[in-house]
Amino acid sequence: MANWRLSAIQLSSVPQPEQNLAQVAEYLQQLCAGVDNTLPHLVALPECFAVFGGRDGLQLQYKAALGQGVIQQGCAALAKQFGVYLLAGSLPTASKDPQRFSASSIVFAPDGSIVADYQKMHLFDVEISDSTGSYRESASTYAGEKISLAHIDRLKLGLSICYDVRFPGLMQALAAQGMNVLSVPSAFTKVTGAAHWHTLLRARAIENQCFVLAPNQTGVHANGRETYGHSLIIDPWGCVLADAGTAPGWISAVIDLTDCVQLQQKMPLAHHNRFNSELKP
Repeated sequence: MANWRLSAIQLSSVPQPEQNLAQVAEYLQQLCAGVDNTLPHLVALPECFAVFGGRDGLQLQYKAALGQGVIQQGCAALAKQFGVYLLAGSLPTASKDPQRFSASSIVFAPDGSIVADYQKMHLFDVEISDSTGSYRESASTYAGEKISLAHIDRLKLGLSICYDVRFPGLMQALAAQGMNVLSVPSAFTKVTGAAHWHTLLRARAIENQCFVLAPNQTGVHANGRETYGHSLIIDPWGCVLADAGTAPGWISAVIDLTDCVQLQQKMPLAHHNRFNSELKP
């Protein structure tokens, strides 16, 4: 089907998974009430939606193998209960390093099965002029090594997480495989979000001629970290279809995937890209 409903849930997550999952369930109840249930529905959650803002090492405590653990089981149950495709923005899974976890984005089908998974590739090791100051994601997170495109009928969902959005080569690789929706679940800081969030996400939509679905964390969290909010749904022309502002909640939009095809026919960027076809060393 070419028509889909895309939704993003914006959270101000706490360290306790059961509280966050209960909040997700409440928003899913609101989202699924009174909508056209004949349309397939993809709902995306932010980065670290289930465990966020706690002490160092808390996420490591909840890591589990793919398809296992209370967080993944909770997500599978919610997808099944509400009959949606649920993108669990990021959650801790087991990695090759027992001292670190993988930040995994997992797509659950309406029957609770896993459609696709992706492990965050680019890790946030930066200095920011905010209350946290220094971020060293690589200290606890193992970097991913694969790109992931989820095939759900005509929807081709490219998976990325937060800091990945600053590395357009990943999105270009996904676009080359047929991506028409890019997911960017995030926990963008207030400082970097105010400076770059809208600009980066609109640019990724425009240059890849795809829809962008970007749920974000918002507000001040238990450890003092402050996130930007403004979860977005953007069309292939770069127009913002929905912006969640700064309060927890949700946004939703009905899209037509043929918009991507029509734009690519009118402005064939992939065909015109001489770097990839002629100039690449």
